[in-house]
Amino acid sequence: MDIKKSLGIKIKKLRQKEGLTQEQFAEKINIATRTLAGLEIGESFISANTLENILNYCNITFEDFIISSHLRRTSELLDDIYKYLDKIKDNREKVESIYKVIMSLSDE
Repeated sequence: MDIKKSLGIKIKKLRQKEGLTQEQFAEKINIATRTLAGLEIGESFISANTLENILNYCNITFEDFIISSHLRRTSELLDDIYKYLDKIKDNREKVESIYKVIMSLSDE
């Protein structure tokens, strides 16, 4: 596994999630556009300072950045939820627990 490329993919997905061009994102995190481009393609390794700027700008934790499930499309997340629900559909206790969590998060 190439760590630089893996981190670059995560950075690019974060930028795209924010709806920013490389130029805009680079400005927000206080680096040169060329530097960002190098990071995104895995050519360069990210500095701790730049990583901290990205985390602060995107308002995510380091753990969220590493796990990166928040970078997946909503449809992918929903597919995973549906698969899990299908697996537990016969377990009333788990279904009720999930129902309570969903209802606590809903506006209704």
